[in-house]
Amino acid sequence: MNKLLFITYFWPPSGKATLHWPLKIIKHLPEFNWQPSVLTTEESTVSFKDDSLLSQISPDLEVFKAKSIEPFEIYKKFTGKKKNESITESETVSSENRSLAHRLSIWIRFNFFIPDARVGWYFSVVPKGRKILQEDKYDMIVSLGPPHSTHLVGYRLSKKFMIPFVPVLIDPWVDIVYYKTAKRSKSSKRFDTYLERKILNHASQVIFVTKSTQEDYIKKYSFLKEKSNVLYWGYNEDDFSQLDPGLSGQKIVAEDKNNEKTITHAGNIFDYQNPKELWKTIRKLIDNGRKLKLKFIGTVSPLIKKEIEKNNLNEVTEFIGFLPYLKMLEELKKSSYLLVCASEKRHVPGKLFEYLRAGKPILAFGNDNEEVKNIISEAHAGMIFKYDESGEEFFLKADKFQTNQNIVKKYDRRLITQEFTEILNNI
Repeated sequence: MNKLLFITYFWPPSGKATLHWPLKIIKHLPEFNWQPSVLTTEESTVSFKDDSLLSQISPDLEVFKAKSIEPFEIYKKFTGKKKNESITESETVSSENRSLAHRLSIWIRFNFFIPDARVGWYFSVVPKGRKILQEDKYDMIVSLGPPHSTHLVGYRLSKKFMIPFVPVLIDPWVDIVYYKTAKRSKSSKRFDTYLERKILNHASQVIFVTKSTQEDYIKKYSFLKEKSNVLYWGYNEDDFSQLDPGLSGQKIVAEDKNNEKTITHAGNIFDYQNPKELWKTIRKLIDNGRKLKLKFIGTVSPLIKKEIEKNNLNEVTEFIGFLPYLKMLEELKKSSYLLVCASEKRHVPGKLFEYLRAGKPILAFGNDNEEVKNIISEAHAGMIFKYDESGEEFFLKADKFQTNQNIVKKYDRRLITQEFTEILNNI
């Protein structure tokens, strides 16, 4: 088999959503004649743990770990949080916290931690990677970001050992959405852009998870036209097959005895993903007799919680917090409607594909996001609105949507792995 070293910051027992793509791609790689090994960090102190994911790792898979300096522990001390107090990423970039310590910490993060807050692991993981590559022969290096510091590691090892290198960009790098309102110095942005260009130029191929991001990058770096591909985030068919058989059907609306409809959002939701007109619509529908309930699985930013309270929706809102992966899928299947919020026009949220497989009507928000619109429309799965729109039309048409699972099946990660290996084979 061809041997591949996969560099990813997050790995089980971390429950970070970012790891689900590499976890399943790595699982399926041997089927297509690629033997993977993983180079990762020791456990992150920020992401929630999901020990159930450990069972999905093959006992034959080599996993190498390097120590990492977690800047979020410094953030806790700097902002006066207790050592055992938990924090979330949506909290660390929230604009709702106006304290001097918080604002100063964000400024330091955006201007001194380049390309990201986890760049400190570079100094331990590169020596670890060198040792691995000195002791065994590998045919390919793949890095997954964010954090985009993983690409610095892949680049350095690729140059040192002359091994083809493929970075996978889940999100944009220099102009990721939360940088747009950040106060970054010209020198910080210039250095970040230098790193981005250098690494993408060196790469044998570059993988994006949205077409719109690929198109945007090709405009920025024309050399990517001939060496970039799009592989969507996808979903895991084998995980859905493990669900309770009673939840595996395609009934479109799950109603309880009181005819109450549950609107569920899964994953992190940040300040900049706030559909403020939707909260008003839900309040209005409830006041007119509709029985609606909001459910959030994962982390919710301070601004979103403030908007929920402002519209007197606390009594019908449930903040569940983090759930193990299969439990989260079960909640999707039990929901009536599924809410997804794109951060920008290049953003296709990973949860969208699990929503599609769950088969429930999807209520999406995203300004000028034609890609999400096309994906939802093709599968006849729901509607998308701009952030200043109410979304009221969705509730009039929701029961008419019936997701076409034949369309959805093309997003199964086993098929995506096959496409991925075809790209590797051609290098």
